[in-house]
Amino acid sequence: MKQWYESLFENYAKKYDQECFVTGTLGECDFIEKELNYNKKLKILDVGCGTGRHSIELTKRGYDVTGVDLSDSLLKCAKEKTLEQNLEINFIKMDARKLDFNSEFDVVIMLCEGSFSLMETDEMNFEILKNIERSLKKPGKFIFTTLNGLFPLFHSVRDFHASGKKEGNAEYKANSFDLMTFRDYNIAVIEDDSGNKKELNCNERYYVPSEITWLLKSLNFKTIEIFGAKLGKFSREDMLTTEDFEMLIVAEKN
Repeated sequence: MKQWYESLFENYAKKYDQECFVTGTLGECDFIEKELNYNKKLKILDVGCGTGRHSIELTKRGYDVTGVDLSDSLLKCAKEKTLEQNLEINFIKMDARKLDFNSEFDVVIMLCEGSFSLMETDEMNFEILKNIERSLKKPGKFIFTTLNGLFPLFHSVRDFHASGKKEGNAEYKANSFDLMTFRDYNIAVIEDDSGNKKELNCNERYYVPSEITWLLKSLNFKTIEIFGAKLGKFSREDMLTTEDFEMLIVAEKN
């Protein structure tokens, strides 16, 4: 049986590139470059690369990037854009729970819910983090975003989704947040690239900072820093607050 995130991205590449949350690519890559001290020799793995927006931009800036994703549709779009721009990027269909890299990358990025927090169990999410740790060299840096559990404790997730609605985006309804599991359950109504409408029963895992810190420490990450994730404006100056829907994590494997 297909999971909701597999059904969502079956035929959604063009619509995905029209979503409001993909508009921050340049600023997000500016932050990544600064974190890497502009060292173009570093090899980067982009987990949950989607249509390749971060992979493509970082490759344009001179980095060696490999992108992995579970969706054929999104990867096809990423490869097409890469060809159009005369770039060379290795895009691979791969489940983040089954990454088979061993100490091959200097940096791993996983942005905009790139697989993590979408999985149906906490154990699966943890498996992704384990695989990423194994993929990294020593020293290695891991930069990712995930849903901020402090946000729904102080706000209505439904109201947040409604405030971000614009023409062409998915609609969300019937939200309910489970305080025991920190999962948001909702029904997403989308129109795919062929104009077909779908209703998907979704659930996503929100994390609080102490959970993320503990999970990463258990996986040999020594330096773990958490910030607020502002769309297209990632910055170490933005301390995490209850107003941030996502958190930005920078962790180092020493």
